Amino acid sequence: MTKINKQESEVKAVRKYVRMSPHKVRRVLDQIRGQDYQKVVMLLEFMPYRACKDILKTVQSAIANAEHNYGINKDNLYITQAYADKGPVMKRFQPRAQGRAYKILKPTCHINIFVGPKS
Repeated sequence: MTKINKQESEVKAVRKYVRMSPHKVRRVLDQIRGQDYQKVVMLLEFMPYRACKDILKTVQSAIANAEHNYGINKDNLYITQAYADKGPVMKRFQPRAQGRAYKILKPTCHINIFVGPKS
């Protein structure tokens, strides 16, 4: 999904239903917020977290959207906003002793990345 905010000329990319807790994604997003594109790619490639893979795909999608749809040079872009919203929780049950059931919650999240040109 691509959207541009005309007032601030931001381009948006969203990755939905990522099978990961939003809390774990936010700790990576806090590190890349406000950084320029080349630095973000380098950080995400070398961070040891599983969330980096999905965040990197979303950042690359936002950069491609800005280049292709709006003609903005990728060398001039930086991350203006980055946040993770909670998605639906998948509920599963594990059989336990004496006929009981143990609830397993599998969280999902939606990753939102905004990129914009440097002023």
